[in-house]
Amino acid sequence: MNRDSIGVGLGDGLPGGPRPGRPTRNPAGAAAYVLTEDTPVYVISVAAELSGLHPQTLRQYDRLGLVCPDRTAGRGRRYSARDIQQLREVQRLSQDEGINLAGIKRIIELENQVAALQSRIGELADSLEGAASALQQREAAVHASYRRDLVPYQQVSQSSALVVWRPKR
Repeated sequence: MNRDSIGVGLGDGLPGGPRPGRPTRNPAGAAAYVLTEDTPVYVISVAAELSGLHPQTLRQYDRLGLVCPDRTAGRGRRYSARDIQQLREVQRLSQDEGINLAGIKRIIELENQVAALQSRIGELADSLEGAASALQQREAAVHASYRRDLVPYQQVSQSSALVVWRPKR
């Protein structure tokens, strides 16, 4: 299996679909699992082999907080395809770019912060769009409530002529 194929074909993980790694019932009544790239499925030895690192290195990265896999009930580590991709990225930054582990941890934190901020921007944009839509609906309701039997006011031009009025007695 090549390194770039990790996570490919693990499931679609569409919004509104079953939760990752949770059993669902198919029409035949048998339990089926939906796997996504966030589903923790690899034990440490398999994750080490897939990432090209030693298992002790994975344990060290976990202790440092660089890559934090999920845990089983017995406290065993379970890595997802996303975790393995992150392990490869840590290895690349360390070996190819010469960045120390503290620097890599800061890079990961900043990338997570950027992702969270981008998500928040999306939420705010959706909220703004909803508010604009609500405003347009309220405006349309006000326009629909106008009475149509009113005659529009037309301004008459002013004359400078003097008119004298004399009432009859």
